[in-house]
Amino acid sequence: MGVRNYLVEGVSCTGKTSVATELERRGHQVVHGDRELAYQGDPVTGAPLPGVRHEHHVWDVGRVRELVADRSAPVTFFCGGSRNHPRFVDLFDEVFVLDVDRQTLLDRLDHRPADEWGARPDERELVLRVHRTGEDVPAGTPIDATRPLGEVVDEIERRAVRAGLAGP
Repeated sequence: MGVRNYLVEGVSCTGKTSVATELERRGHQVVHGDRELAYQGDPVTGAPLPGVRHEHHVWDVGRVRELVADRSAPVTFFCGGSRNHPRFVDLFDEVFVLDVDRQTLLDRLDHRPADEWGARPDERELVLRVHRTGEDVPAGTPIDATRPLGEVVDEIERRAVRAGLAGP
């Protein structure tokens, strides 16, 4: 989808969906990975699996490759989390990792709607562990996501411009 492709990642409640929506509002091509690419599957083989488990939240690697290969837009931002990111992270020009401190994460989890992942006590505990350990999050450029959304997206755009983004 883009001549340059960027991945926006981070643990649950760091703002990936909000960043995606704001990037779209600003005219950028965006793939909402958790909505458009995600399914429950084996992180190594990609084989679909029943149920809903954090460790089985994967992206369709073939579809990611197809989208990255399409050069019809100057830039595309892929936003969301995936347990199989090691299978495709090398396709991206840069990875931005949204980061928040523990208290901000706790505050956001406290306000999570009951029907969204991370609202249940067991899910909340897992989010806090992943935040503490960094497991399941790819290496990348940290972005302070405790700031207002506009400032977070401004920084992502600035960094993307430095890396070669010509603009929306």
